[in-house]
Amino acid sequence: MSNSLKRRQGFEGEKFISIPQKVLREAKERDPELFHIYITHIGYFPKASFHYRERRKGCEDNILIYCLQGKGHYIVDNKRFEVRCNQFILIPATDKYMRYWADIDDPWTIYWVHFTGDKIDSFNKSLNLSTTRGPVHIPFNESAISIWHNIYQTLEMGYSLENINSACFCLYHIIATFLMPERHIQHDKNDEGDMITKTIHNMRNNLDKKLSVEDMAGKHSLSVSHFSNLFRKATGMPPIDYFIHLKMQKACQLLYANGDKIKTVAASLGYEDPYYFSRIFKKYIGSSPEQYRITAKNTG
Repeated sequence: MSNSLKRRQGFEGEKFISIPQKVLREAKERDPELFHIYITHIGYFPKASFHYRERRKGCEDNILIYCLQGKGHYIVDNKRFEVRCNQFILIPATDKYMRYWADIDDPWTIYWVHFTGDKIDSFNKSLNLSTTRGPVHIPFNESAISIWHNIYQTLEMGYSLENINSACFCLYHIIATFLMPERHIQHDKNDEGDMITKTIHNMRNNLDKKLSVEDMAGKHSLSVSHFSNLFRKATGMPPIDYFIHLKMQKACQLLYANGDKIKTVAASLGYEDPYYFSRIFKKYIGSSPEQYRITAKNTG
């Protein structure tokens, strides 16, 4: 495959979230017993032509890939495998050389999750996971796809402690659907958003604007104080902090996905002053936008 064609991401219709290390570190420090394993990156790549990843020193995360269509290939420690439709691979954390890529003629469509933990090696040993285990065939895993979307939508709503916890709990479930598929069935569900969910959706649809608490409370005919108390109780954050938090999450995605200038990213999120945006970004994410872009491009 020509180097000029190889791509890590950038596929039409893709979904991708990389949780900042600062967010994970603070969540673990606050509730360490809830974070024995946790998601670091999650994505969906449809018809991922020329998808290619090479990891010369392995990966400190476990990598779960579910091939929904097409096929791909991977090599771990000089062992080569082919992955076909309705097969999954679960590569445990390793320092062995690895690479994986989409088939040239029939590129794969994949759902994938990276996850790790302080005792990931013990976790993998308990499940008898090894780098020599090849792809595993599985009946169409509708449950896993449903859980994946639940995790993704939860993380899209922000990196609150409640959302990170929820993603961690769901991680166990999605792993179980692959390792013990006969134990899981798909259940119908009908989630109707409450006031808080609707408010967060409104925030996400207006990340380029400057919303006030008065605006948010007014949509539900509530006083500012009552609305703020309800929102803080549900999310653990004041409404404006949560809105800024969502803006910074979107900023992370933009910084990772393209080469736009910092001032362009800032403007797209309603910040006319790029220096002010950089100060807010560092406060919430733990590094400057420039440093985050460099670090993010070298991980995942």
